[in-house]
Amino acid sequence: MTTKSIQNSIITDLKLAPEGHLKIDWVEAHMPVLSRIRKQFEQEQPFKGLKVAISLHLEAKTAYLAKVVQAGGAEVTITGSNPLSTQDDVCAALVEDGVTVFAKYNPDPQEYKELMVRALENKPDLIIDDGGDLVSIVHSERPDLLENVRGGAEETTTGILRLKAMEKEGQLKFPMVAVNDAYCKYLFDNRYGTGQSVWDGINRTTNLVVAGKTVVVVGYGWCGKGVAMRAKGLGANVIVTEIDAIKAVEAYMDGFHVMPMIEAAKVGDFFVTVTGNRDVIRGEHYDVMKDGAILSNAGHFDVEVNKPELEERSTSIRTVRRNIEEYQLKDGRKMYILAEGRLVNLAAGDGHPAEIMDMTFALQALSLKYVNEHYKEIGAAVVNVPYELDEQVARNKLESLGLGIDVLTEEQRAYLESWQEH
Repeated sequence: MTTKSIQNSIITDLKLAPEGHLKIDWVEAHMPVLSRIRKQFEQEQPFKGLKVAISLHLEAKTAYLAKVVQAGGAEVTITGSNPLSTQDDVCAALVEDGVTVFAKYNPDPQEYKELMVRALENKPDLIIDDGGDLVSIVHSERPDLLENVRGGAEETTTGILRLKAMEKEGQLKFPMVAVNDAYCKYLFDNRYGTGQSVWDGINRTTNLVVAGKTVVVVGYGWCGKGVAMRAKGLGANVIVTEIDAIKAVEAYMDGFHVMPMIEAAKVGDFFVTVTGNRDVIRGEHYDVMKDGAILSNAGHFDVEVNKPELEERSTSIRTVRRNIEEYQLKDGRKMYILAEGRLVNLAAGDGHPAEIMDMTFALQALSLKYVNEHYKEIGAAVVNVPYELDEQVARNKLESLGLGIDVLTEEQRAYLESWQEH
């Protein structure tokens, strides 16, 4: 525990730390790849003398990442990336471990924004972001901090879309590594992590059966693939809606029904949005939905399910169960939104399994080290995770599982590299 982290932090209650430590200890025991990187960082001290600001869903797995970056010599400041995913006991534990924390569970919108800004006032050299919020604030509201920032790493599809828009407009002022686009991120985190954690959140929140129900998955990117796959495994009839013809064909060949949202809205029991776009469920869809439809979102921002247009059609709104809001419509139907339309897997659950986030956060840690070493040559650009880092994480994961793979012989390598041999 450091006096500085306690004095500077804004959290709910330091007395909650013991439970937070238990949570962090549990995930650490199930994140062997990140633990290997921690040992590497302790020896190399890649961030010695540097300040790192982190904005991620502030629960135990994120806390362990913060401790790994700290082990590399960094002075770490952290804030949440969603008001409902912050766990107060984890925040308290991090403060005791010397990390400066600006985060609380469910602050009002103004305080949530203020906490995020406070996390930047330490003048970070490096940033780990989720959704692009810290980067956006530095560029739009605190340009005085730009000269300090060497670069950073971005976690999500939504954040990368924002970063690429900034880069296209010539507004991005430092390099950002697109961690979400790494193989070891989207193949496992987006698909298996989102697939499992979304249904963990829905099931623990509703306590309703999924088998036999109709699940509408809105968007068939890697997250949508995982959500649809797990819904099928739970016994649901699965419909996929898409705007991309290629992904729609893929969903069809994966065995799912494909139709426009206006048609799917008529038959769905559960709806899960995973698009990164806004208003993918809106007024015209509410008008044809069944009584009792349950709406949830697994995209970064709470704009995919249009709540104002549902409110306009409602006579009353009440909380009927933790993280379930009931909308009583004027025509007598009832609809339910989970976790205020925020990320259902984190706002109503514990997020991705630790073994999955082990790979993603290993990429985050290595990408932060990479951008710190190469920020001058990269310049103000969004860049991919180098393949060798991706492969390093995968190999470490295999080793932690006790698995091995084959190696090409010299003859095989020569055959693959030659156009003359056949």
